[in-house]
Amino acid sequence: MSPLGKDPLEALRTLAFSENPGLQQSAALYYLHMSQHMNVPLPVEHLEPFYALLRSADLEVQQMSSLSLVNFLLEGNTDKELVVQMGLLEPILDLLESEDPTVQCNSCACTMTLAVSESNREAIGAAQGVTPLLSLANSYDPRVQQNAVGAILNLTQSEKIQQVLCKEGALPVLALLLESPDSEVQYYSCAALSNMAANIQHHEAMLRPGNRFLLRTLISLLSSSVDKVSSQACVCLRNLAISADIQAEMVAEDVLPKLRSLLASGSKDVRRAAIALLWILSQHPHNQDTLTCAELLQSLGMLLSAHKTDPVIVGHTACIIKNLSLSKNRQRIIESLCVEGLLQTMLSTDIQEDCLRCVTSCLAELAKQEGATLCMVQRMDEPLTKCLVRLAGQLEHAEASFQAASIIQHMTGHEKMMLLVKRHIGEIQAYLKNFLTHQEIRFQQLGISTFCRLQEDPEFSLAFRKSQMAKLLEQVRQQTEETQELLRAAICHEDS
Repeated sequence: MSPLGKDPLEALRTLAFSENPGLQQSAALYYLHMSQHMNVPLPVEHLEPFYALLRSADLEVQQMSSLSLVNFLLEGNTDKELVVQMGLLEPILDLLESEDPTVQCNSCACTMTLAVSESNREAIGAAQGVTPLLSLANSYDPRVQQNAVGAILNLTQSEKIQQVLCKEGALPVLALLLESPDSEVQYYSCAALSNMAANIQHHEAMLRPGNRFLLRTLISLLSSSVDKVSSQACVCLRNLAISADIQAEMVAEDVLPKLRSLLASGSKDVRRAAIALLWILSQHPHNQDTLTCAELLQSLGMLLSAHKTDPVIVGHTACIIKNLSLSKNRQRIIESLCVEGLLQTMLSTDIQEDCLRCVTSCLAELAKQEGATLCMVQRMDEPLTKCLVRLAGQLEHAEASFQAASIIQHMTGHEKMMLLVKRHIGEIQAYLKNFLTHQEIRFQQLGISTFCRLQEDPEFSLAFRKSQMAKLLEQVRQQTEETQELLRAAICHEDS
């Protein structure tokens, strides 16, 4: 006879709704056995007896029935939203008030698993499930504490429940749990705070003036030996680093040495989280001089060299270097491994368009400074030149095309670069023609300035004459004059 048949179900109902603890234990044991061995969905009608079992006054029944429900939920053998719809949430939350650690652990696990959907999170909040969870987050039983904080983490994915958590005093509870000796509790609480910090309206409560406990604790967690903890601490700090003042405090708390260490981590997630936080810190001018230190630039150069195909690493690193190139210490960038790393990244066949745009934009910004231009020219060779010319000709990737052409334009003032680009006269003429007829003025202007520089070379000058480039320039001149006439007319009409 099937354990899910009609007759066993009727027997289970009789046992579950009995007032005899021994009979209820039999039903609970039967469910526990099924939850450990069944690999098919539990029919909805089999959820009904759980109400009576979870409500039982017998401790063993509570322990077994709550554990079997956890098993069913974790194995995906029952629909999580259906459990709430069947009215089982109320007895589950009531069990959070139990004095038995096993029942507390199981009911917390049930709540944590149910809280993965938005409708269930709202139902838990509406049923006042937040308060007992916060209480159990301070439990001395590590299993209970883990599951309680895990449930709170899932609840923080709802902005509506975040408000409830704040009102119930969740922030100081979670902040203190960051110092837990249990790395799992540290991770859950840090991730929950990260979710809260993603909502700027919570920042004032999280970072009260005169009390920077949370900030200092998060920075200390960057040194955690557990990768997911240090990674999540980076995420939380990044979400909090909205204002220049908070960023300045982070830098003042010696966050940079810790982030440099994380950049060398063997974990991809840790490296990505660290570089993303550095990118945020590099955006504000008052941080740029401090960040432009030889040690950090060395780390960034090595990072590019080792992970040139990682889009997150490459994109963020290029943006950081571009931001730092605006500092008074920009000479340190030229002297570091960063320029070499950026140039070599362009040669990667796996680099994505967004990353390519970041890299070329960074190099183009650096190329505006003569010292950096000379440094780039010294590192140029045929593969890199070919790559830049090819990118300049790919107008379907407009930004990368423009920036690549800008890099070429700045470097052709040097003899070595001129010798290298002479091997690509045809390709350069092709993209210059496209630039001169482009709808964007900046492309036309870059095309003209590049033409002026290149035509000083006899070989380019001859090639331009043969390709009727002068005729194309004349067309651009006429269009420009017509535009100027129209502008004058418009301005005179406005003045009158």
